Amino acid sequence: MVFNFLRRGDGSPAPEIALEKKASATGRVVAFGASGRVAWSPRDAGSLTRNGFLGNPVGFRAVKLVAEAAAALPLVCQDAERRYDLHPVLDLINRPNDAAGRAEFLEAVYGFLLLNGNAYLEAVPAEGAVPGELHVLRSDRMSLVPGADGWPVAYDYTVGGRSHRFDMRGAVKPICHLKAFHPLDDHYGLSPMQAAAVAVDVHGAASAWSKALLDNAARPSGAIVYKGVDGQGALAPDQYDRLVSEIEMNHQGARNAGRPMLLEGGLDWKPMGFSPSDMEFQKTKEAAAREIAVAFGIPPMLLGIPGDATYANYQEANRAFYRLTVLPLAAKVLADVSHWLGGFTGEAVEVKVDLDQIPALAAERDQQWARVGAAEFLTVAEKRRLLGLPPLAEGE
Repeated sequence: MVFNFLRRGDGSPAPEIALEKKASATGRVVAFGASGRVAWSPRDAGSLTRNGFLGNPVGFRAVKLVAEAAAALPLVCQDAERRYDLHPVLDLINRPNDAAGRAEFLEAVYGFLLLNGNAYLEAVPAEGAVPGELHVLRSDRMSLVPGADGWPVAYDYTVGGRSHRFDMRGAVKPICHLKAFHPLDDHYGLSPMQAAAVAVDVHGAASAWSKALLDNAARPSGAIVYKGVDGQGALAPDQYDRLVSEIEMNHQGARNAGRPMLLEGGLDWKPMGFSPSDMEFQKTKEAAAREIAVAFGIPPMLLGIPGDATYANYQEANRAFYRLTVLPLAAKVLADVSHWLGGFTGEAVEVKVDLDQIPALAAERDQQWARVGAAEFLTVAEKRRLLGLPPLAEGE
């Protein structure tokens, strides 16, 4: 016998073993609780970037619109006494390294801030006071190393299992960590993409729903009801498989839209259609797109989202976009970068946005210059201070 090894040495059969079905005590609870729940995408940086930027046109355009607008802002370099036409810090930002110019460099900085809530700049030491090069490091590869007091003492940059540590305990910091405000994290920032993650999932699901409708001629095809001659309502397994195969090959997809269906005896076609409430997924998609735009601080009108009439015209929406989104973001980033680079040079210079050269704010700036210029009770020094200009040197 095959199972003789189960018998005892004396030849008597082995006692019967009670078979137990092993399962977790919480298995049924978990399975029951998961049914019917909404399936949200992961919230890590990589998944948010893939779903919200690489795979979503609204999120892609929102990030590109803010990053490109902020990177294209005209910049000036000045201190408390004068404005510099030429300065090593300004030259470094205009050409941070051999592989990237100012626009590409700053677009990467703003892009990482919008996607991950964090951006990291590396300064390559040089012989002079100013760093030789500036590089933007990928946020998903960087991790902060806190010290005993909670403040960062180093940053680890990990690629392919290899890690490089940047020591932050020296007088000059090799890494500039730019982060957005996060109320629940001491070390990392909160990205607009994470705040818009639910809307991104809804927009993606609505797009998948639309694609499925197009694949089925933009409507449910209907139901095929089988009525047998003897009253039986069930097909044989081979008949069912053949019918499903024929429908998939000859009647599904955009290529077969409108093709007539030939039914054999006993098969009856019951057409079906959508109710008006079922067709509201398009409104759901537009609402999700509007929420994504709001999370990034972009007037929906600028993204071509229909149904938004908050602003009277496109010019007002564009001006609000610069005033409420682009300029605050650029001011924060440039202030942190200026302070960081000041540790290398020892100079209290500031790189800031030149508001006089922004076309979207031209009308607003003209009105301010006219009001200040017509104020006879102000001195020249006071007028220059109000307009954000440095004071004139003695004798000018």
